[in-house]
Amino acid sequence: MSENTPAEVPSSALGSTRALAVRITDALRAQLDVIAQLNDRSVTEEIRIALEAWVETSKSDPKVLERAETVRAEIERDAKTKQSAIEAIFGGTTGAKAPRGRSGSA
Repeated sequence: MSENTPAEVPSSALGSTRALAVRITDALRAQLDVIAQLNDRSVTEEIRIALEAWVETSKSDPKVLERAETVRAEIERDAKTKQSAIEAIFGGTTGAKAPRGRSGSA
């Protein structure tokens, strides 16, 4: 393993991959091509490594953490509102199926 290769679990081991189209300038693409060549990696691999590093950095960014708490609180409020709506519609029934009324049996 080269010293530029992260020792972490590869993203491919964590699940399937998806394509992502990104528009960049010709100058940035040229620089990326050179960096990939110098590191003996594909441009795709260089971008994946850079994005993984950015995500890890963002996880400890105080502004991102603060926003995450705000979003989490909004999600919890929305979930409680929806739970209350279901409770109002179906009462205390917590089963997967809502009552449908009478079937054909008497």
